[in-house]
Amino acid sequence: MPLRFSGHETFPCRYTWLPKAFRAIQNDPTIFADEEQAMVVLGVGKNMVRAIRFWMQVSGIVEVGELIGYRPSQFGLELFHHDPYLEDIRTLWLIHWKFSTQIEDPLFAWDFMFNRWQQPEISRTEVLRAFRKEADILERKLSDVTLAQHFDVFLHTYVPTRSPKGDIREDNLDCPLVELEIIHKIGETILDGSGRREALYAFRREAKPEITPELFTYCLNEYWATRFRDELSLSFRDVAIAPSSPGQVFKLPEWDLRERLTTIAQDSNGLFSYQESVVLEQILRQGQPHHMSLATVYNIEDIHA
Repeated sequence: MPLRFSGHETFPCRYTWLPKAFRAIQNDPTIFADEEQAMVVLGVGKNMVRAIRFWMQVSGIVEVGELIGYRPSQFGLELFHHDPYLEDIRTLWLIHWKFSTQIEDPLFAWDFMFNRWQQPEISRTEVLRAFRKEADILERKLSDVTLAQHFDVFLHTYVPTRSPKGDIREDNLDCPLVELEIIHKIGETILDGSGRREALYAFRREAKPEITPELFTYCLNEYWATRFRDELSLSFRDVAIAPSSPGQVFKLPEWDLRERLTTIAQDSNGLFSYQESVVLEQILRQGQPHHMSLATVYNIEDIHA
């Protein structure tokens, strides 16, 4: 499976980038074919134009056009119809879901950290050591600088940076996903032999009521449709800890996940159901996977719309 370590030009996705990119594509599908023109339209430098193009693709708000350039995706059209300025926390969880569940060319740091990082703490030194080992196993000739930049982009997608007081230049604005607080600082450690302090972080592994039943159902449906399309049932383990599962991507504790599944039949209008016994916990699906409108996430229409 190809994994991407670069393309973001070392920039996390900024607050205004996705709305700007989406409007630009709506006005001119070929806008990103001419970087000089894109710089003028978007009001950013060339490296940021490339970063914006990268993040708009990773977020799923656009897709490659039939002939040239890009076009708004169905996901993008629905998302910006309901939340044009990314003001709803549910929108941010959806974007996090898209960043973390890429099927083709997934982002290495997202794939590794959300699916395979088992340590209770996250430290830059330990993560980069693990990245180096994994890159060698994959036989990817990547420099330590590339690996460090990739991790820094991942970290600052979720952890705010400090800018000079009063500085509101766009290149210093945080990623909107910092509002999710899915990664938080828990302290510091002193590196052996150097005396240098290094920050320690951890995933927020607790119930997240802001991930509403409708949002959870939407992501479960997409997970099932893209990774287990022909299966009529999934085990609790598949949904809780399998790679790119809702439990892993959202870092939900098992007790919270079970509570969600006990009401999944009602929450999904019968699309899913949950069976629990002494020997087996499984989720069942009625019928074939289908497109689920984002209107269901924003509580606008029926789940089967």
